[in-house]
Amino acid sequence: MSSTAESSRAPVQPLPPNFAGVQPGGGACYRIELLWGRWRRWWLKRFRAVYVARMAGKRIGSAEGAPHEVLDPRDLKYCRNLCSCDWPPEDDPFAWRGRLPIARWGWAELQIFGWPLALATGLLAWWFWPLAFVPAVLLGLVVFFFRDPPRRTPDGPGLIVSPADGRVVEITRLSHDPFIDGPAVKIGIFLSIFNVHINRSPARAKVIELRYHPGEFRNALRADSAQVNENTWIGLEEDDPPHRRMVVRQISGAIARRIVCALRPGEVIERGLKFGMIKLGSRTELILADRDDLQIEIQLGQRVLAGATVMARYPASHG
Repeated sequence: MSSTAESSRAPVQPLPPNFAGVQPGGGACYRIELLWGRWRRWWLKRFRAVYVARMAGKRIGSAEGAPHEVLDPRDLKYCRNLCSCDWPPEDDPFAWRGRLPIARWGWAELQIFGWPLALATGLLAWWFWPLAFVPAVLLGLVVFFFRDPPRRTPDGPGLIVSPADGRVVEITRLSHDPFIDGPAVKIGIFLSIFNVHINRSPARAKVIELRYHPGEFRNALRADSAQVNENTWIGLEEDDPPHRRMVVRQISGAIARRIVCALRPGEVIERGLKFGMIKLGSRTELILADRDDLQIEIQLGQRVLAGATVMARYPASHG
């Protein structure tokens, strides 16, 4: 890489103070899971001191900035972006959880809502089976919502893939975007409660800046929801020349009120990488630099899949 290209790269911005964890909007389930983590760490230190010492020896990076002790990879679930520590995949005894077809960020909700619904289904099936249909359907919907199916991400220079599942509801040309520093194209994707809600990286890119904007929870189909609803703004820059910038915005909806973004400023993420989710119906926006003969590959009303559908491409000669 030439020194000129390197000097033109955007400087990485520190995490803002209100980005207090991977789910900055908090929530009841979030607080319950944090309480569970506190109890688990106490139990590990008291009864599994050998395990705690072994995991401490395998940990890389620093836990400075985390709001609690980081004893094993489970403790990073809600504070990964507040510190720099991690474990190599081969030393992570919980890596198998990431291979399950269930979103790891939804495990607390599955436990909190799933077990009571399963118990109600069993009791009603024993007492009067027709009534068991109601909690059984609700249980199925909870599991269905937090599903995380595997995706095959296309390979090739200049490809930009969808950051979310859903329906394309907006394709707008912008005369200027301040982060991209030039003309841009904004693509809006609406996610219903029946869509997969995992967000994925649109390209191999460096995380330049993260912003969290508290706000309202209007219906994500409304045009003004993108401006007034709670949202997370993610500024990315392609890791390969010519280092085009792009933006992903996770926007809450009337039902979806919890946004998860586990990215760290400065890290490089691969195309199709899972980096967060929006819990229940919502909206995701992708803003791309409108240059180098950008080709939009989707159209209004089209259904797209996160990490799999090619949204746009830049000619290989420019990538």
